[in-house]
Amino acid sequence: MVRDRELPAAVLWDMDGTIIDTEPFWMAEEHALVRAAGGRWTDRDALDLVGNDLTRSAEVILARTPVTGTPEEVVHRLLAGVVRRTQERIPWRPGAQELLAELVALGVPNALVTMSWDSLATVLVEALPPGTFRTVVTGDVVTRGKPDPEPYRVAAQRLGVEPARCVAIEDSPTGVRSATSAGVPTLAVPHIVDVPAQPGARQVSTLAAVRAGDLLRLTR
Repeated sequence: MVRDRELPAAVLWDMDGTIIDTEPFWMAEEHALVRAAGGRWTDRDALDLVGNDLTRSAEVILARTPVTGTPEEVVHRLLAGVVRRTQERIPWRPGAQELLAELVALGVPNALVTMSWDSLATVLVEALPPGTFRTVVTGDVVTRGKPDPEPYRVAAQRLGVEPARCVAIEDSPTGVRSATSAGVPTLAVPHIVDVPAQPGARQVSTLAAVRAGDLLRLTR
């Protein structure tokens, strides 16, 4: 039996690359968008955007390629394709569903903290049992996206918990910087890109063997 003192006050989850493996969807949509404009988009370009605020990613695409429009228009074009792909098949990351379910059963609040916008976050939320997430913070509701600490501070504030008593789960350097800058002990699970060691963060290779009672031990 897991005791309350062995559990975080809340778990703050990244989405893309952490709960669901949507990064390849984003990359495919980026390649298609740039190709349609007559430009060239490399895998290195795509990796540069992993974990970013979507508006910032759109600004990079506009700066590097012949794609035209406003950053918001570019985001909506990319997002439409990623939402469609995710609705067709949700690519779960190993261990994420199981850990979410265990935390819910133990009464530990979960928050979704993603730089994807609401339309994509809703696909995930609706695919999980009702109440899995107590709150959802998306990139279109914050003033400053990751790596700024604002998204994680907002999530902790909404849950009424101190950031230091939570655990964040992230897969990118940008997300880890956001969480640790907010004072949230962070478990990094690198996936598409490497995550350099950072103060306030520990690493595991997968969530497949991680249980709720492990989270404090793994992040402290």
